[in-house]
Amino acid sequence: MYQADNDTAIRIKEFMERIRTDYKLFIGFPGSTDFDYRELYPFFGYLLNNVGDPYQVPLHANHSKAMEQEVVEFFADLFRAPKKDRWGYVNNGGTEGNLYALYVARELYPKARVYYSQTAHYSLPKNVHILGMPSTVIKVRPNDEIDYDDLQHELDAHKSEPAIVVANIGTTMAEARDDVAKIKRILNDTGIGQHFVHSDAALAGTYTALLRPHHPFDFKDGADSVSISGHKFIGSPMACGVVIVRKSHMDTIRRSASYVGSPDTTISGSRNGHTPLLLWYAIQRWGLEGFRKRAEASLALAEYTHSELQRIGWQTWRNPSAITVMLASPPRKLIYKWQLATHDGTHFALSSSHSLS
Repeated sequence: MYQADNDTAIRIKEFMERIRTDYKLFIGFPGSTDFDYRELYPFFGYLLNNVGDPYQVPLHANHSKAMEQEVVEFFADLFRAPKKDRWGYVNNGGTEGNLYALYVARELYPKARVYYSQTAHYSLPKNVHILGMPSTVIKVRPNDEIDYDDLQHELDAHKSEPAIVVANIGTTMAEARDDVAKIKRILNDTGIGQHFVHSDAALAGTYTALLRPHHPFDFKDGADSVSISGHKFIGSPMACGVVIVRKSHMDTIRRSASYVGSPDTTISGSRNGHTPLLLWYAIQRWGLEGFRKRAEASLALAEYTHSELQRIGWQTWRNPSAITVMLASPPRKLIYKWQLATHDGTHFALSSSHSLS
């Protein structure tokens, strides 16, 4: 076993001390920190490579595809994907989930135009540029939700082109949720038969599916794909995500990769085999009812925070059923100390899912 030299050991110790200190002040970004995966630590002594399609066994045995399949099925059920028309995989996070959905949609409709709102995640314009797709940015309402009238107007202006609409299910700052059922009606009313709706549910998808009354965003509501982040509401020491698509759509991008013994149906080919294991373990720990209680606890904490800050006269905003509270920004010194994600230097978002156990 390698023994670090003195300089390396000092660097490691210093880094650990900094992380332990800064971790206690990590409140301004939406990532849960109350996870405990110590039971899985022995697996980090092994390479786990989930290369290729998650439903195909590769030529090597060092993978966690059995767990990955269970994770995909859990979220496919949660998002009400058709039993006979579902597929998905565990990826590196929300950006890859959005890229994959747009890639599938582009292969399905090569001449399509992408529509996303002004408050869409920063990965949307980047991914659209990578894929070389024409796009239109849609205005938003005061609460950061997409402006449906402007969407209707822009769709009418490009009726001759297939349409790919990206719905936000939890915008980065205000946690606004777009209504996929309404978007679907607008597409049908416009008469654009060739269309694809993707729900970017990286922030709020998991718990939105558990809340009542139901918010329209999943497959039964008209989505063709849904992506989430695993390290936000669920919690993970590594960034990760899950994307679910209709299998009939995914089949348009299936490619052969014979030397690994699996079709190449994902973005990255070789994929992290540890993150599916982590998400699988979290599902075993919490279960559907545990996630629901976790969502309710997050909502209660957000409501309490919002009320208390208003009571002391600090300016706050909160969308209905959101676990995110927006606050007027404090002095710059506090922003850096508590690692706060500010917008235009005027306000910042505070998520209530950091530590709930």
